[in-house]
Amino acid sequence: MTDAKAIDDAFAAGMVTFYVGYDPTASSLHAGSLTCIMVQRLLQRLGHKPVVLLGGGTARVGDPTGRTESRKMLDDATLSANVAGIRRNFDGYLHFDSGKANDAVLVDNADWLCGLHYLEFLREIGSHFTVNRMIAAKTYRDRLDNEQPLSFLEFNYQLLQAYDFLHLYRDQGCTMQLGGSDQWGNMVAGTELIRRVIEGPSSAQALTWPLLLTSDGRKMGKSADGAVWLDPAQCSPFDYYQYWLSCHDDDVRNHLLKYTDVSVEEIGELCKAQGSALREVKVRLAREATTLAHGAEAADAAVRASKQAFGGGDDWSAVPAVELGISSIGLLELVVDPRIAAFKSKREARARIEAGAVKLDGEPVKDLGLVLEASAFENGTVRLQAGKKKRFRVVLGS
Repeated sequence: MTDAKAIDDAFAAGMVTFYVGYDPTASSLHAGSLTCIMVQRLLQRLGHKPVVLLGGGTARVGDPTGRTESRKMLDDATLSANVAGIRRNFDGYLHFDSGKANDAVLVDNADWLCGLHYLEFLREIGSHFTVNRMIAAKTYRDRLDNEQPLSFLEFNYQLLQAYDFLHLYRDQGCTMQLGGSDQWGNMVAGTELIRRVIEGPSSAQALTWPLLLTSDGRKMGKSADGAVWLDPAQCSPFDYYQYWLSCHDDDVRNHLLKYTDVSVEEIGELCKAQGSALREVKVRLAREATTLAHGAEAADAAVRASKQAFGGGDDWSAVPAVELGISSIGLLELVVDPRIAAFKSKREARARIEAGAVKLDGEPVKDLGLVLEASAFENGTVRLQAGKKKRFRVVLGS
C-alpha cells in the first residue's frame, strides 16, 4: 500500500470512493477475478463506494503485465460485446441502483480514452513520466532483460492506467485504487500523476493484495478443464458448484474466508471438521459461492443436480442438459465433443473407455465403435458418466 496510516484514516473517516479495473479480454470474468470482486463487496458492505472500471479503452492497447509477448488485439465489436458480458458478472455481488449513497458505479474507460487527442495527452500526461522510471518497473524490465519484444503500444499502457485514476479522481471523487499486486507499478504511477497534476498533497492512495494460488499451485479460477467462468452460459451453475465442491481440503478455510459472506467465527467452527466430515463444509462453501455468482435458485438446483448425478439414482432431471441436436453420434465423438469435452483428446478417450471409465445410464461401455441412436433412449436422453467427477444429461435430437 502507498501509505498505511492514510488509508486507515480515510476508511475510518467516512465513505471512500475506490475503484478496481478489469480489462475485457473475454466476454466474462472467471473465478480468478473473485478476490477483486469480493474486496469490493466487503468494502461496500462497510459503507464505501465501489467504482467498477471496465477497460474498453485500455484493452485496445493490452496490459503487458506478467506477459512475455503482446496480447492479441481485439476488434471494436468484440470489445463492446465483452464489456456488455462482463457488466452482468457483478449483479450478484454489488448493489448499483438501490438509491443508497454507496451504490456501485460501473464505467468504461473507452468513454474518455477514445476521445483523447494525442498531442494534448502527451503534453498534459506524458510530461509527468520519465522513461528511466518506467523501464525500472518490473513489467517492462523483465521484457527488456530477457530481450523480448516490448512494443511502443504496450509501453503506453502505464500512462493510460494512470490517467484513468486521474480522471476518476476528478470526475467521481475516487481517491483509492485497489487491485492485485502485479498492478503495483501502474497503480503507483496513478497516485504520483495525481499528485503532480494537482500540484500539492493529494488523498490518492493504492492498496494491493497478493495474487492467489490454490494449494496445488494453480492460479485461482483455473481447473483441469480451463477457466471457471462467472457467466452461466460458459460455466453452468452445476459446473461452478462442482468447482468449489472439488477444491483441495487445504483450500477450504481460505476459500470460505475470501469467497463467501460466512462470518469468521462460523468459519472457525466449520473448519474444525476432519476427514469425511469436511465434505459437508465443502458443500456449504460451494452453495455459498454459487449463490453469490448465480443466485439462490440456481445454487439450490446445483445442489439437487449434484445429489442426483453422484447419488446413484436414475433421476437426473436437475442435471443441466447438453442438447446435441442430432439423432445419432459415436461414443468416441460424443465424449470429445466441445459441448461435452469429457476428455482432452480421442487418444485419452479411447484409453478411458477401454478402462471402463465411461458409463451410459449407469452401465459401463467399452465398445469404441458404439453409435448412440436417439430412438434407443427415452426422450432421446442418456445419462453420461465420464470418470469420477463428470456427469452429463445428453439430449440427442430427432
